[in-house]
Amino acid sequence: MTEPVAEQYGDGRAAAHGVGMRLNQYPADSGPSMGSCGGQEDLASSPSEKKAAARAIEEYIEPDTRKSGDWADDDTNAAVKAFAAKNGHGWVTSGALKKAHKTWGEQVQNLMNRLASEKEALRSTNIVLQNTDLGVGAGVRKSSSLDGY
Repeated sequence: MTEPVAEQYGDGRAAAHGVGMRLNQYPADSGPSMGSCGGQEDLASSPSEKKAAARAIEEYIEPDTRKSGDWADDDTNAAVKAFAAKNGHGWVTSGALKKAHKTWGEQVQNLMNRLASEKEALRSTNIVLQNTDLGVGAGVRKSSSLDGY
């Protein structure tokens, strides 16, 4: 139910605040339905989808990432040598390239570690949830007041 703010206050404060009415209830919730978790529509949630996602990481994403990470090694090392000091003269670029290449290698390694972690998480999710359910079920069943009868 709505009621005009001017009638509520009667002293012109509604005009000062630029408000013409007040709602006594919240609008209908436009969020996800009760059966939805509100996540992504294409989230892999079945065991077969999780296995397929882990397999894709292992067979395609990890090897391609490793290949892409190694791709610049030879060219960067050649550039570092080309700009290196010769006869006491060299470019500052050589040291900067070497430092940037080291950072690149660390970032590639961090990405590879993250991919491995995600792959293992996808493979172990069902086991963790199943073991938790079994543990809770066993704990609940241990104590029952009806067991004495």
